[in-house]
Amino acid sequence: MIKDAINHPPHYTKGIETSDYIESWEMGFVEGNIIKYITRYKYKNKPIEDLKKAQWYLTKLIEVIEYRNGKDTIQ
Repeated sequence: MIKDAINHPPHYTKGIETSDYIESWEMGFVEGNIIKYITRYKYKNKPIEDLKKAQWYLTKLIEVIEYRNGKDTIQ
C-alpha cells in the first residue's frame, strides 16, 4: 500500500486503517465517527476539537439507544 496524504495519511494508518476497523465491526455512521475521532486526535492539529466531536457523537449514540429502548430522551 502506497502512503500518501490523500488516500492513506499517517494518522489513518497506525496499525490497521481506521476505516477497515470500523467496517470489520460493522459499525454505523455514528459509531464509526466516535472511533475515527478517538483514534486520530493525537495526530492532528486540533486534538481537543476532535475529542469534542467524539463526545458529541457518543452523546448522540446514547440518545438513540435510550430512545430505542423506550426512554424518550432525544431533545
